[in-house]
Amino acid sequence: MTDQTEEKAAPALSEAAFPLAARRLEILRKRPDYLAAARADRAAAGSFMLQARRRDDGNDAVRVGFTCSKKVGNAVARNRAKRRLREIARLVLAPRGRSGWDYVLIGWKDVTADRPFDLLCADLEKALQRVHSGRAGKSPDRAPRRRGRGA
Repeated sequence: MTDQTEEKAAPALSEAAFPLAARRLEILRKRPDYLAAARADRAAAGSFMLQARRRDDGNDAVRVGFTCSKKVGNAVARNRAKRRLREIARLVLAPRGRSGWDYVLIGWKDVTADRPFDLLCADLEKALQRVHSGRAGKSPDRAPRRRGRGA
């Protein structure tokens, strides 16, 4: 005797059916990648900062990094802000990010963690439009920071 309340398996969604939505984001792990993005285009998004640069390394992956300084708050507050940034990147950057680009999302104090989620997504879409249309600002060239004590 079989149970009549058997669950039917949902059909698997193929990557061919949704090529952009199924695209995975690679995470930036190395400091030089973050520094290169800091020298590239940037767009303030209202609730965070977006830095974006085109890589010319032959890799078509969309890479993304997340950061929050200690100004955002304690570890709990920083992690909450970064979780929200990771989720909007998954929802917005995966389908709309350009192949061969690096993106860095920088959380802001009191705004990133508290802004309504739909507005966070809209902020990222607007920032992407500004970066890719050439209306974003360039990062100023700065002298390298000296570490340690001065002479």
